[in-house]
Amino acid sequence: MKELRLINNHTLPLKDVVFLTLRESIVKGEITSGERLMEIHLANMLGVSRTPVREAIKMLEIEGFVVVEPGKGAQVAGITEKDMRDMLDVRKALEVLSVELACRRISKDEIIRLSDALNNFIRAVEDNDAEEIADADVAFHDIIYKATKNKRLLNIISDQMQPMYRYRLEYIKNRDYHKSLMKEHTAIFEAIKNRDVATAVKCTTEHIYNQEKAIILKLKK
Repeated sequence: MKELRLINNHTLPLKDVVFLTLRESIVKGEITSGERLMEIHLANMLGVSRTPVREAIKMLEIEGFVVVEPGKGAQVAGITEKDMRDMLDVRKALEVLSVELACRRISKDEIIRLSDALNNFIRAVEDNDAEEIADADVAFHDIIYKATKNKRLLNIISDQMQPMYRYRLEYIKNRDYHKSLMKEHTAIFEAIKNRDVATAVKCTTEHIYNQEKAIILKLKK
């Protein structure tokens, strides 16, 4: 495990800060699948007592990032094919609804921001930085979500964002898919800009399906 530092947030309770710090490290692969989470070690590393670490681990277990086994303690949950399929089923439903609503409700200013986000994504791909690509991917889709003008949908998506990011990062690490990602994002952007619901839904569905195929291949290696 690499050296960890608490994220800078003085407005949240300490247990939440520890939780967010550990979750971010898991999502980004700094704490790897199967790695044990030792309370004393983490408390010393983060400069906190064991109590907020213990509470943070319980929160991570609830979100599915950690499994706790009797006699073995807590360890980072692996990425399984079943978990991945379940997550992408949810993501596909949310993404399809989002592009449908965005096609009808997106403003001219949001179309400009979406175009800028697409260009940022393409630059990130050209730089070949997996974390930068994942962040640019999130930024691109986030504009689409906000363009729906649906607060309840945004709340649901927000709850699922971190688990989704973990799977996104696994897909993005493989350079073989980078050109396809650029084409898929461009197609989604063009469909939304033209307010073409049917094409936007088709492109989005293919986008998620391609991720599913790629991650399954990686898991089976």
